[in-house]
Amino acid sequence: MPKKILYVVLDGLSDLPLKELNNKTPLEAAYTPHMDKLAQSGVTGTAIPYLENTAPESDVAVFALLGYDPEKYYCGRGPLESFAAGLNFEKGNLALRVNFATLDNDGLKIVDRRAGRSLSNEEAQALSNEINSKITLSNALFEFKATVGYRGVLVIRGIRSGLSGYITNTDPAYERKGLFSVPKPEFSDQLLDASVQSGYESSAEAVETASLVNEFALKARQVLKDSPINKKRQAAGKLPANLLLFRDAGDHLPDFVKFSSLYNLNFGCFVEMPVDRGIALLTGMDIVDVPRSTGHLDVDYPVWAKIALDALQKHDGIYVHIKSPDEPGHDGDCKKKKQIIEAIDKYFFPALVAKLDMKNTIFALTADHSTSCQQKAHIANCVPLLICGQSLKPDGTMSFSEKTAALGSLGKIKSQEIMPLIVKLAQK
Repeated sequence: MPKKILYVVLDGLSDLPLKELNNKTPLEAAYTPHMDKLAQSGVTGTAIPYLENTAPESDVAVFALLGYDPEKYYCGRGPLESFAAGLNFEKGNLALRVNFATLDNDGLKIVDRRAGRSLSNEEAQALSNEINSKITLSNALFEFKATVGYRGVLVIRGIRSGLSGYITNTDPAYERKGLFSVPKPEFSDQLLDASVQSGYESSAEAVETASLVNEFALKARQVLKDSPINKKRQAAGKLPANLLLFRDAGDHLPDFVKFSSLYNLNFGCFVEMPVDRGIALLTGMDIVDVPRSTGHLDVDYPVWAKIALDALQKHDGIYVHIKSPDEPGHDGDCKKKKQIIEAIDKYFFPALVAKLDMKNTIFALTADHSTSCQQKAHIANCVPLLICGQSLKPDGTMSFSEKTAALGSLGKIKSQEIMPLIVKLAQK
């Protein structure tokens, strides 16, 4: 009888050594007895998130983690998040991932790409309502929606013709290469316009698309500048969300082979973020609904562990993606990243493993990518991987970290190989 699969991914977990942590990574510096015990009971190695020497965005990394080839299926993050948010999106429409951000008083420089990470869901929704009610576009219709915190999505539907995903980002932190975006280790704070990507200058659809995005961006700045929400934020000493940054345009959805057809398994997907939800829905995995974080990790993680265990009883396997280690990496806060890793180890894994039948389960733990506290961005490093459970013979690894995993018996593999590997182990 096939064993159950529990596949846990800690977003942005791995990192580089830092002077502030005595030349250790946040994972190495963190006290993680439960993850260490899992490593001691299984085998470890490292995984290449997508392409060696390339820092992937989260969505590309998740494609690979689930066994899908991004080169074959990727369409841009915008369509994935728009689909997850419930917006009507058809081939030839344009979808973009959006950040509420902060522009300086002169309207030239970006002060903060995430409006200080302090924008509440309620504030974002109110701003979204203003944008939808006060803006009209020439030759196009649109729908804008706030999703989680400073994040949002935009769908533009051309009236005269279809639109093209081959435009550049206005978010300066990500460089466009085809439909892929690559995080930049360093970037300017200058305000950018969307333009046609190199090689697509003759595309009338791409020219029209860039023009529409710039028109929308300009009109949105005026609405946001005058919004009472932002005036209230400024009066309270908070950064205004007076700018929208656009990235990861796409003009179609991926045509995934369903997960159940690939592996003959009924999988559930436990996700926090819109992009992961979109991937889960499009691949045919069941969504495991979880409550939003209360901000109290000692409360959240035991609840999430119980939900994962309950869902595992109803499915052949569960994919669990936990966002929290990634954000302090982007903020350059290595001490907070260490604390979050310790909280996951203290509150999530004990509640999970205590009631897990490891003899009849294949358990995998890894990261989608590395997020560097020093560079405040995704980097191209490999991530640690451990697999345990069933009758796997331990390989002698004594702790779970970037350094120890590199010495494990699994060696270095591609993230795209992890899912086929654990499915094979479960079916033994």
